[in-house]
Amino acid sequence: MGSDESEELVVPVIEEELGAGVKAVKTGAVRVDKHVEKRIRKVEGPLLHEDVEVRRVPVGRVVSEPPPVRRKGDTVIVPVVEEELVVTKRLVLKEEIHLIKRRTKDRFVKEVELNRERAEVHRLDADGRIMDRRTRTAGRRIP
Repeated sequence: MGSDESEELVVPVIEEELGAGVKAVKTGAVRVDKHVEKRIRKVEGPLLHEDVEVRRVPVGRVVSEPPPVRRKGDTVIVPVVEEELVVTKRLVLKEEIHLIKRRTKDRFVKEVELNRERAEVHRLDADGRIMDRRTRTAGRRIP
């Protein structure tokens, strides 16, 4: 080559790249079997009862207007009035009705059925076969 000629030499530059990824592969599974067990349990608790006694109390007092219904302790007093014809008209309180509340407490016993679930967990391989014979169980009450 002569000195007046210039030749270029092209040298290619190469770079390699690496790609990495993740692929899911089934290696096993879990199977859960549930069983319900029934049991009888006794339940106790209080029961409240309210009774009302009705007492008619004669009064016979003249009033100018009907008295209001009022409460005295556990007693509700309901006035009963009637008009009487005299030379003039007037209100006479004939009686009061006293309503007395009584509260009693009783015990009750009742048998109720409760359910409980029992779960068996089996490890399965990729083909669905049970891998080990050990069984785990967990119980849970069902209301």
